[in-house]
Amino acid sequence: MHMMHDFFAEHPLLLAPMAGVTDEAFRALCREQGASLAYTEMVSAKGLSFANEKTRHLLRLAPGENLVAVQLFGHEPAVMAEQAAWIEHTMGDTLAYLDINMGCPARKIVTKGDGSALMCDPALAASIVSAVRDAVYHPVTVKFRRGFKIGEETAPEFARRMEAAGACAVTVHGRFSEQLYRGSADWDVIAKVKRSVVIPVVGNGDVRCGADAVALREKTGCDAIMIGRGAEGNPWVFAQVKAALAGEEEPALPSVAERLAMARRHAHLLAEREGRNIVRMRKHAMWYMAGLPGAATARGKINACVTPEDFDKVFDELLAFAAAHDSAHNPASSAFVNKEAN
Repeated sequence: MHMMHDFFAEHPLLLAPMAGVTDEAFRALCREQGASLAYTEMVSAKGLSFANEKTRHLLRLAPGENLVAVQLFGHEPAVMAEQAAWIEHTMGDTLAYLDINMGCPARKIVTKGDGSALMCDPALAASIVSAVRDAVYHPVTVKFRRGFKIGEETAPEFARRMEAAGACAVTVHGRFSEQLYRGSADWDVIAKVKRSVVIPVVGNGDVRCGADAVALREKTGCDAIMIGRGAEGNPWVFAQVKAALAGEEEPALPSVAERLAMARRHAHLLAEREGRNIVRMRKHAMWYMAGLPGAATARGKINACVTPEDFDKVFDELLAFAAAHDSAHNPASSAFVNKEAN
């Protein structure tokens, strides 16, 4: 067990697995800003078992990435074990550990008995962990939520069960599955899980800045911090959190120009990896632009973007609009470029 405690001491800041979001380009940018380790998008064990190319490409590494965690979802112990072994064989030393998703609240996942549905069947959940643990030599971890039904907090007990089944660490998201992403995450439950098990506990939910991460660590004693939605359109959150956790001054928030420059790099990195059609960049672009002057108008244009040049054009227009907007509102300084954008 001590091995994972050491691992998280060296990798305290994790980028969460997010379907359709944590592709190679985004992972590269987050790692550059200070994420110690990233997860791939969650991988369907069933998809892998059909030798599905769409699933397999999720396991490709980002530029400069020499270590990644892979999260599997599914509910059949034998299929999960077999695919975990295949992932391990395919990835070798680039695999940090295998995580089993028992937290995803999405309806299409839950109705199949995957994701957070497993919290309703702790015996099946435990048998999945044991089966996967027996099939691989890498550590096996589990990610789950406060509980399934609102008001029924089962995480501490569930964590003990996963530990007994052979999990080497657990990640706890402080919301009930039925909450989806509404309301706020309860960090007390992470502290309760930490007191309930010996294995490392990763805290997850509502970390959007350095102060949040410090508060989460102080409140829960968690061994590492995982950031998901707080990093969308905001890879800088890792630089902020890293500084705050080290007791250093946080870097200034990115200016409008810096935000758009990052969005542009993201689009081009994606195109290098995936080809000319980068429709999947649309949601990232929306997140980078959120709250910028002219963003509302740009949103419609983003929805028509396909190629990197399409995105460049919208970013150029936004940059020009922001500069004009800034000098109109603040004639003394047209150096809007250095202004902080929140």
